[in-house]
Amino acid sequence: MTIKAKLTTFDATMIVVSLIIGIGIFRTPALVAAAAKTPTLFYAAWALGGLVSFIGALTFAEIGGRFAQPGGYYKVVAENYGSGLAFMLNWTNVVILNGAGAAAVALIGAEYLTPIAFPGAAPTTSTVQITAVILILGLLAVNWLGIKTGAWAQNVLSVLKVVMIGVLAAAAFLSKRVPEGPSALPLDRPWFFALGVAFIYVFYAYGGYQNTINFGADVRDARRNVPRAIFFGILVVLACYLTINAAYVKALGVPGIAAAKLVAAETARVTLGEAGRLVVSLAIFLSAMGFLNVTLMQIPRVYYSMAEDRTLPAVFHKVNPRTQTQEFGLAFLGAIILVSIFLLRTFENIVDYVMFLDTITLAIVSSSIFVLRRRARRSGEAYVGYRVPLYPVLPIAFILFMLAVAASVLATQTREALYGTIFFAAGFPVFLLMRRVSRRGPRGGGDPPCR
Repeated sequence: MTIKAKLTTFDATMIVVSLIIGIGIFRTPALVAAAAKTPTLFYAAWALGGLVSFIGALTFAEIGGRFAQPGGYYKVVAENYGSGLAFMLNWTNVVILNGAGAAAVALIGAEYLTPIAFPGAAPTTSTVQITAVILILGLLAVNWLGIKTGAWAQNVLSVLKVVMIGVLAAAAFLSKRVPEGPSALPLDRPWFFALGVAFIYVFYAYGGYQNTINFGADVRDARRNVPRAIFFGILVVLACYLTINAAYVKALGVPGIAAAKLVAAETARVTLGEAGRLVVSLAIFLSAMGFLNVTLMQIPRVYYSMAEDRTLPAVFHKVNPRTQTQEFGLAFLGAIILVSIFLLRTFENIVDYVMFLDTITLAIVSSSIFVLRRRARRSGEAYVGYRVPLYPVLPIAFILFMLAVAASVLATQTREALYGTIFFAAGFPVFLLMRRVSRRGPRGGGDPPCR
């Protein structure tokens, strides 16, 4: 079944915003502050991380324009480097990066919601987990109604989160409160090492824009509008992130940020009072919903591409012709997220497992721009779409930064990185099994399989 393009440029831009702004900016500043120790390193981590992410966004804008296909994050690797590597990257992507990542967002959203839903009671682990499960089930129902229904909900949630970030920042800047105590924590390691550890969490907060290329078949005039959406979306995110982090420092100071588990809610409490804390907690909960919603929208498109390549059973290729929903793929993803909620219970553990695999995958997928350009030169293709400036310097710089972050994770969270590597390697025998199973069944349809 062919996917029909139904999403506008605005829809795609709001998708980019919510792919990036999930719970990272509301939680990871505490982890960044604890690693950076000083305001200078704190700001440097966010600014340099934003610059690198902007370069990455420019790179993926060209990839998305040149390779406007469903599930492009899988398919661009499959066609350029082989289906085996593409499956192994997306095997980790599907089971760990997106399942555990979405579970992390659901848990944080539940942490913000439970004080409102159960005032006066300290939220327990079980309460937070059950609330997260209810959240996921509700969003599954929304996306079951169709891609346009999911996009409509996405637009509302994305606009809401940007507005609330602006409100929170304004409250902090207008407040006369001055943080108590020292302005920095003792720096107990070389500054460059502290900055490297801070980068791990910064890149977790900035990640997500690359998954926009999975909507290559859903966005109208994708060759032109996917690059536009990535470009405008990342600019909105950069403005939000740099502003809100300055507001956190103004309201709490770096030591206060490091000590605040729910930093955005704490900022609202000290600037707006208890009522403001509750209002912002609800807004951040809705922001988490936006990220979860867009995850449920885009990951089934990867399943579609994998089934088309016969690395997943044909049932993942089925699309409801009326709603454009992949009903089996959506249910499968929901099940992975629900299981992850109970297996990976803390946000910090999920970040540790995610970041090593995520940065390696980003480096490999972004390197496909060199293959796409070389193919275009050989075929004499007259490409008139977006081209990343200063090619090949910017893509190479982005790849090197991703590899440096991966090395930092390996040095600081060695056990988690090695577990992730083992899981990645385990994807190859699963790939061989899936190829054997898929070839026995009916063809998924569409283009011939990638090599």
